[in-house]
Amino acid sequence: MRAIIPVAGFGSRMRPHTHTQAKVLMQVAGKAMLDHIIDDLEAAGVDGVTLVVGYFGDRIEEHVRKHYGHLTLNFVRQEEMLGLGHAIAITKDIHKDDDRVLIILGDTIVKADFRKMFSLGSSVLGVKSVEDPRRFGTVELDEKTGRIVSLVEKAENPPTNLAIVGVYLLDDPKGLYEGLDYIIEKNIRTKNEFQLTDALARMLENGHEMRSFEIEEWLDCGKPETLLSTNRRLLELNGSGDVEEYRRRYPTAVFIPPVVVGADCEIENSVVGPYVSMRHEVAIRNSVLRDCTIGKNATLEKVILHDSMIGEFATVEGANGSFNVGDHSVASSN
Repeated sequence: MRAIIPVAGFGSRMRPHTHTQAKVLMQVAGKAMLDHIIDDLEAAGVDGVTLVVGYFGDRIEEHVRKHYGHLTLNFVRQEEMLGLGHAIAITKDIHKDDDRVLIILGDTIVKADFRKMFSLGSSVLGVKSVEDPRRFGTVELDEKTGRIVSLVEKAENPPTNLAIVGVYLLDDPKGLYEGLDYIIEKNIRTKNEFQLTDALARMLENGHEMRSFEIEEWLDCGKPETLLSTNRRLLELNGSGDVEEYRRRYPTAVFIPPVVVGADCEIENSVVGPYVSMRHEVAIRNSVLRDCTIGKNATLEKVILHDSMIGEFATVEGANGSFNVGDHSVASSN
């Protein structure tokens, strides 16, 4: 099984962090967002990944080759941001002859029984019931057979509240790329972009069978507030780091799980947690932290922070409240 992960976007809603790094390399629950996705796929038996890159594509490729070089890897550059449909279309030469292909978006983390999904006998779209389906592509099912009968992208009046969550298992890659070629040749766009949903709708019209698969957890990482929520949920699901070891390593600090502490950190006279994750070589002194993500080599001193995202090599001193501090930035009460 091979997967396609589109990761070419600018991540504009995650600024200032994405001024200096790719959104999918931002840390959540102790590791890069993209690592959560690839780790889950590899555990389910996926042995090859194609990444559609663009913004900071070289950094993404360097990261993935370093950590996942044992997988079959391909990288395709999307020069223009023309939509998800276009991003998948440019992988045609790699995947058109596959028996089946899995597409999973790079800015959401899903928790699902992928092996069960792979065992189903048709193309499958991951879905989740949502309160406001107008923000998403939606599916309509035949109540008798459970088959998908229609797909609509971001409709004002969606037929159901079953949102497509960004997981697509397709057992007819040739038909997929024919559908993508069709919408691009006919310039069929939704909100001025070529949408994968429109190509899938074309496949349905041509008689291709698709079914839905309920996703257990759908965790958005697209905005600071949703990334923090995802950080909290992943720490709940995956558990804390070794709190007893943290307490031995940092005897003047108090840890309230769940927390994840990276290697070679310095933590003194501080309360850390719950729901704090940090990368390596972070320095924390005389501080109180909860619900925070902290990038590598950040320094926090005399702060009381909650619901905060602190970037790599950032310094925060004497601050109290909620902060969103980008890489190499300095924030203080002065």
